[in-house]
Amino acid sequence: MQQVLVLNASFEPLNVCSVRRAHVLVFKGKAEVVEELDRPLCSATGRFPWPHVIRLVNYVRVPRTVQRKISRRALFARDGWRCVYCGSSSGRLTLDHVIPRSKGGDSVWENVVTSCAPCNLRKGNRLPHEVHMELHTPPRAPAPVLFIRLATPKIPQRWEQYLEAYTSATSTAAA
Repeated sequence: MQQVLVLNASFEPLNVCSVRRAHVLVFKGKAEVVEELDRPLCSATGRFPWPHVIRLVNYVRVPRTVQRKISRRALFARDGWRCVYCGSSSGRLTLDHVIPRSKGGDSVWENVVTSCAPCNLRKGNRLPHEVHMELHTPPRAPAPVLFIRLATPKIPQRWEQYLEAYTSATSTAAA
């Protein structure tokens, strides 16, 4: 299935959708085609641009308080497929609660990290400082771009400029 990248009016990546959905948004005047493929969409009555990247005409306010569900795949991708304690990318990766659930820690993005099995076993049911372990990067909710990358098996090269521009802007703002 061909996917289309959907940008907000501010060029912020929002989501991916089907070609059919993108065409309907463009046809209704709710979006415009930013990038199109070389081949047209053909119907019985006409030919239309085949959308590859569309931009919404009106800005859509995205609530930042909406908490996306944590999955191991998204967590590991957020942490670069590395243990946040030792930096290892080899071995079995696990999910670790920085503040253990038994000590009141919640299962939220700001409290879960990727940990290799030995580090997770070493930390156990304690806080990192109690076992002289240090987080290389503090946990935080991932940028929406991460979910676009996970939803699309292979990111088209022409999407990269929109995804990278937003990724670097959000990482700079968060720093």
